[in-house]
Amino acid sequence: MQKEVFILFQDNHLIVAFKPYDLLSEADGSKPNMPAVLKEETGCDAIYPVHRLDRTTQGLMVYAKTEEAARRLSRLIQDGGLEKTYLAVAEGVPGERSGELCDLLYFDRKKNKSYVVKRERKGVKQARLTYETVATSEYDAKTLSLLKIRLLTGRTHQIRVQFASRKMPLVGDRRYGSSVTSDNIMLCSHRLRFTHPFSGEEMDFLYRPVNGMFALFEI
Repeated sequence: MQKEVFILFQDNHLIVAFKPYDLLSEADGSKPNMPAVLKEETGCDAIYPVHRLDRTTQGLMVYAKTEEAARRLSRLIQDGGLEKTYLAVAEGVPGERSGELCDLLYFDRKKNKSYVVKRERKGVKQARLTYETVATSEYDAKTLSLLKIRLLTGRTHQIRVQFASRKMPLVGDRRYGSSVTSDNIMLCSHRLRFTHPFSGEEMDFLYRPVNGMFALFEI
């Protein structure tokens, strides 16, 4: 069964669309994936991913329709021109209402898991994000926090491991220690802001999740 995908914007160069849970953000053989769905919905011969979301994450993504658009969007991302904001529901409450988290991360490909480490070595990369505690709510004798997060770097499982390492796993994220039962990890690509690489127009898109534990909060 095809997952619900909806397109917020498209022109001759790019598409901004919502990716649901359990749909791959990149093409992978016969597995359900965003490029295949977008090809079917738009009639495009090719769809080019320029960034990714984990299968277990929902939310907004931008795709290129041409090779030139893919090059320009990739350059924009490399230069820090794609501002990505996430919403997450975490177990516990940060010590500070807002702040910046900075860690060294190592991704173990065999285990498909990232780890916070203390020293730089081969394969270790710096990870940085800023966060704001938007609200808290009680659920099953636990305090949950709704967090607004802006990624300053893009590392594998970055948000998940940075908060889990501070004993605040994201709800539903059993891989990183969540004890709250949820069908999905409560992480959503909430906002994308960037300058259109052809027109120069300022683009700004929002998606407000209301499924799962997000429903505990007014977003």
